[in-house]
Amino acid sequence: MIPSEFLRVAWESIRKNKLRSLLTMLGIIIGVASVIVMIAISAGTEAAIEAQITGLGSNLVFVNASFGRAFTASASGDAFALGSGAGGLVFDDAAAIAEKVSGVEGVVVEQNTSETLRVGDTTLDAVTILGTTPDFPSVRNVEIASGRYFNEREIDRKTKVAVLGAGLAQELFGEADAIGQTVTAGTVRLTVIGVLEERGTVGNVDFDSQLYVPITVIFQRFIPAQFARFAGDRVRTIYVEVEDGVDVDEVILQIELLLANRHDVSLDAADFTVTTQQDVIETREATTASFRSLLAWVAGVSLIVGGIGIMNIMLVSVTERTREIGIRQAVGARPNDIRWQFLTEALLLSLVGGLIGVVLGVGGAVVFGQVGDMPTVVVPSSIVLAFTSAAVVGAFFGFYPANQAARLDPIEALRHE
Repeated sequence: MIPSEFLRVAWESIRKNKLRSLLTMLGIIIGVASVIVMIAISAGTEAAIEAQITGLGSNLVFVNASFGRAFTASASGDAFALGSGAGGLVFDDAAAIAEKVSGVEGVVVEQNTSETLRVGDTTLDAVTILGTTPDFPSVRNVEIASGRYFNEREIDRKTKVAVLGAGLAQELFGEADAIGQTVTAGTVRLTVIGVLEERGTVGNVDFDSQLYVPITVIFQRFIPAQFARFAGDRVRTIYVEVEDGVDVDEVILQIELLLANRHDVSLDAADFTVTTQQDVIETREATTASFRSLLAWVAGVSLIVGGIGIMNIMLVSVTERTREIGIRQAVGARPNDIRWQFLTEALLLSLVGGLIGVVLGVGGAVVFGQVGDMPTVVVPSSIVLAFTSAAVVGAFFGFYPANQAARLDPIEALRHE
């Protein structure tokens, strides 16, 4: 028999038992769709993580305080102090990096709190107030819509000025010009000097809903007195923007040596860590990769179950069509022809099921990404992988029934009722 005849006979056999064929393909359909959807979710998660990290700015180096080493027991043994020699990062470290490390475009320090804001009759509760430094707009990729950002002089003098996020300005002042207006944050009156362009939410940070003030104002006016006595001007993270074309590793080494010298510690016992955006992305992607592997195994099990279903039905089909096999052998069909006939039928079941699974998988991934909270990215290679896997499963699990059919004795087959 020629290949086209194998296909014609196999298709006729599937059409005669539509419901049984559909149920047989169900495992393959679910398996293929699962592979595509799971990989799409994983790829979407990785893309979202990368967007969150790169959305913080470009060419960034993160200097983080190791707070575990920043705490030292007090003399009484029942309290903890954060004195000047306790370790960790302080605001002056950022100034030292900006001044002494070559290849640095900008340095930003952030310290946040939340307060109730009041403007006339408008009151907003629990608004995030972010204390920053003058390089914030360039380092964090935000633009000024009107007015200006605060400068080094206002940082040094602890001037009570504020810059509003676009959404916050709309809530407080509507269409009116916010520049020059006064906002009361808790008990502190702040003069508005600027409004940011709309930026939206990056990661978990809504840039448009925050109020920005000089970080020295946060230290002086907003840190509770009982905590300020211990924490002083300590900061959690320093953001360093590296100039384009500069070796990031060289900048990191300069930062590490500078801070180790300032804190009087060795690099092995440093009270800080220095990482890049790529480090953070790779760390988080390693987590999602493990999750993706787990999902792939689950989807693989579905394909195997589908393959077992195909083998089961093909064995039933061999039993039902024993007399037909005998007649074919009597009119000249060779064992290899019988084998290929049933193997073609198994392959056709798996390929049709794979095609339906691809359609459902791609459609499901798109719909899930639109209506769910997790983004999805359909990966073309996942479609090829899933479809190829379906074909391999069909061939593997279809071979045994096909071989059983080819080994039937013609005389016994013709006698079969």
